[in-house]
Amino acid sequence: MGFGGISIWQLLIVVLIIVLLFGTKKLRGLGGDLGSAVKGFKKAVTEEEEKKEEDPKKLGKEDANFTEANNAAAKEETKSDK
Repeated sequence: MGFGGISIWQLLIVVLIIVLLFGTKKLRGLGGDLGSAVKGFKKAVTEEEEKKEEDPKKLGKEDANFTEANNAAAKEETKSDK
């Protein structure tokens, strides 16, 4: 028994018919296109993950600077109120 009730022989016959219909050159080109698409997708995913990892670090620094500026402004306001 093969994949989902399909025997190995039935699978080979289907593959043979596909090769006869499209030819090996067309299938090779299709495989190359599919491979490059998968490669591009993986590259985009890894770049997006790296970008997400960098963003919190930048946001943390910006938040710290913003908080420090607010604290300094609040201290100045209390000094001027006295």
